[in-house]
Amino acid sequence: MTGEDQRHLSVLLVEDNEVNQKIVQAMLKRMGYTADLAVNGLEGLQALENKRYDVVLMDIQMPVMDGLQATEAIRARLPPAEQPYIIAITAYAHLYSVDMCLHAGMNDYIIKPFNLEELKKAFNGIRANS
Repeated sequence: MTGEDQRHLSVLLVEDNEVNQKIVQAMLKRMGYTADLAVNGLEGLQALENKRYDVVLMDIQMPVMDGLQATEAIRARLPPAEQPYIIAITAYAHLYSVDMCLHAGMNDYIIKPFNLEELKKAFNGIRANS
C-alpha cells in the first residue's frame, strides 16, 4: 500500500474524552486523514455495523463498553474481509495492559500521551500488515 493509498483509509476514533478527541483528530488531519467519532465502545461497534472502516483507534477505558470488550465484539461479529486494523489507545504502559490489548484482538497500541510520530508509526503498521 503506497502512502497515497493509505490516505484513503477510513478511520474511526473511539474515544470518550473530548480533549483527547480533539488532539487525535488534529494529528490525523496533519497526516491527511479525517475520522468519524464514537464516544464509547458500544457506539464504535454500532458505527462498524453501519460502515466499513479500515482503521479503528480504540481507547481502552470508556463508559458503557470499554475498548477491550468492543474489540472482542468486533472480532466476533465482523467477517474476516471486513475486519478493521485496531490500534489501542491506552494510558497504561504496563506489560499486562499491552498483552490484554493484543489478546482482545487489537493489532497495535500506542500509549497516552503520544505524539504525531508515534501515531504515524502505528499507521505504518497498517501498511506492513496489508
